[in-house]
Amino acid sequence: DALIASVGKDLRVALPLGLGKPTELINALYARARSDSAISLTLLTALSLEKPVPSSSLEAAFMQPVLERVFEGVVELEYARDISAGTLPNNVRVLEFFFRPGSRLRHASAQRNYISTNYTFAARDVFAQGCNVLMQSVACCEGPQGIRLSLSCNPDTGPELVLMLREAQARGERKVAVVGVVNQNLPFMTHDAEVAPAWFDYVVKHPRYNSALFPAPRLPVDLADYAIGLYASALVRDGGTLQIGIGSLGDAIAQALLLREHDNDAYRAAMRAVDPQCQHEKLIESIGGLGCFEQGLYGATEMFVDGFWQLLQGKVLRREVYDFWALQKLINEGICQPERLGPELLEGFERLGVRVLRGKDFEVLQRHGVFRDEVRYDDGYIVTPQGDRLVANVADAATRRVLNEQCLGTRLRGGISLTGGFFLGPRDFYEALRNASEGLRSRIFMTGVNKVNQLDLNPRLYREQRIHARFINTGMMATLNGAVVSDGLDDGRVVSGVGGQYNFVAQAHQLQTGRSILMVRATRQRDDGGVSSNLISAYGHCTIPRHLRDILVTEYGIADLRAQTDSEVAKRLLNIADSRFQSDLLVQLQAAGKIEKSYEIPVAHRSNTAAELARRLSTQSLSSSLPRFPFGSEFTVQEQRLLGALKGLKAAVAQTPRWKLLLRTLTASGKVAERHREDFERLGLMGKNDLQQRVARALLPELLDLGQD
Repeated sequence: DALIASVGKDLRVALPLGLGKPTELINALYARARSDSAISLTLLTALSLEKPVPSSSLEAAFMQPVLERVFEGVVELEYARDISAGTLPNNVRVLEFFFRPGSRLRHASAQRNYISTNYTFAARDVFAQGCNVLMQSVACCEGPQGIRLSLSCNPDTGPELVLMLREAQARGERKVAVVGVVNQNLPFMTHDAEVAPAWFDYVVKHPRYNSALFPAPRLPVDLADYAIGLYASALVRDGGTLQIGIGSLGDAIAQALLLREHDNDAYRAAMRAVDPQCQHEKLIESIGGLGCFEQGLYGATEMFVDGFWQLLQGKVLRREVYDFWALQKLINEGICQPERLGPELLEGFERLGVRVLRGKDFEVLQRHGVFRDEVRYDDGYIVTPQGDRLVANVADAATRRVLNEQCLGTRLRGGISLTGGFFLGPRDFYEALRNASEGLRSRIFMTGVNKVNQLDLNPRLYREQRIHARFINTGMMATLNGAVVSDGLDDGRVVSGVGGQYNFVAQAHQLQTGRSILMVRATRQRDDGGVSSNLISAYGHCTIPRHLRDILVTEYGIADLRAQTDSEVAKRLLNIADSRFQSDLLVQLQAAGKIEKSYEIPVAHRSNTAAELARRLSTQSLSSSLPRFPFGSEFTVQEQRLLGALKGLKAAVAQTPRWKLLLRTLTASGKVAERHREDFERLGLMGKNDLQQRVARALLPELLDLGQD
């Protein structure tokens, strides 16, 4: 009622990406619009999270107990459910700039209402759509200072958008409303995530809205994922900067980095297994490494995922950065030691051209411990604890001497180990963040994507903080000229969205020591059971254009593409393609004149097969180093076993002719071996079954026994 009274019945509502949506309020507003056709409701958002829906009776039997357990207490978005069902009313539009991957391929209205934009432009484009309401879930803390509010999981675009809305409101161009709904299950994040209550027009606070946070369960990590993760981890430089994403590939990289730090012998053994001929040794030595981390890493990422939390806990993510460019540069050069401040710090400032300190400079430096707390700044003067007033000019040797003697702190404080835009992950990740010490949470700086995804707002500072950056992202396919397909198909349908991937790739090229690493699985399984190469000669859509090509990794190796000719790019990509497709791809490239007719793929790269990779990685000595669920799982032990068997069942059904499946089903014994009884009961296969279930009964025993082996 208040929203409609404030802005009218044309409601254009911005919702945070992913976790930060206040589901109960959205559902109430959506219900009002469904019951009142005079209301025009436009929802502007991205990544509308939905519970998985089983696609068959067998899948339902397996998934239903898991879904009930994992999503207990989660309130579903009713508009997302209706999009999936095709029942969205005519007076409601949902405009999204990022889909859950693959979730909207067959939904024409969602495809028509997709907005293609870089994540750093999202606030601008939402505003341009006439946005007049922003609503967001917030965390709340009450203490002696009163009520404190935090944007928690999503300070990524809201503050930038609210600034635009308030300016439009002040000009009299737009009536606006900003709403916060308190959910005490959200971790209270500080820094840029904390906002004053006055930032909102309305704050809703009631225990019934403390609903369970939507979890993103961990996925199993297979051997191909681990091979990619291992290669990528070896390109990470000690003392550098890291960005990774969500999913099994992100977990594979995190596990590999933890292994590199805490069991370096096992890590090197795993690297020898994926690269027995050390083909990438020179590249690894020049930009990465295989050794333990002496300095540690700093995280600069759009998405703060569980893998980063594991790296924080495992003390790999421990390099701290500070918010003053000259201070950070002196740390990078080894002149300033954060644990022990001395006269070389102010001398370094003078050398770098930092002379007269402004009030803002002093405030930042004092916050970081450069100046003692009892030192004051007063209109261009620094006031010592003894009351002496010094012109704030560190270029003056006499002033520096007094500052060093009376005002300099002993060590730096308030360093940041991770800067992120939003977070999403499994339930225990949220719980760990809620229960983390204030000191640990203060090392996590949640902020806007306009700061973390690009350099524009403070290039001098960000260049110093993000040294040796490795921005590691995932693509679906790559063309042999170095373009990468990550978000859409050549018929125009959108799979997910560009998100921040383009920004990070471009940023890697802007940073002198930065590299973009794009990971692409060499093959994919088609719906008909066949296998296709993800490295292809050409494609009618790209996310990352060829002129931004840098490093590409598959499970079969690393291709360094930066500054290379088209011919060399194609050859290097052929070397990391699946060997079943190399010959045909080479013929296509030779026909196009991109590779000379006499060229042959080197013998060392002709054994790129899943079987060979499994032979090298499936050793007993590596099994404990490369677990299927490195950071735990929401699945029980039995469910993990069944998950592998059902994946094998799906592949077997897709690859086997129907007449063979029918024959196998008719000739299968109707008896269930005692060792399989518990699993069959869990899958609902013990009674009378439909054809799909009978096929499962015929094929599963062999797959279950294979899993046991």
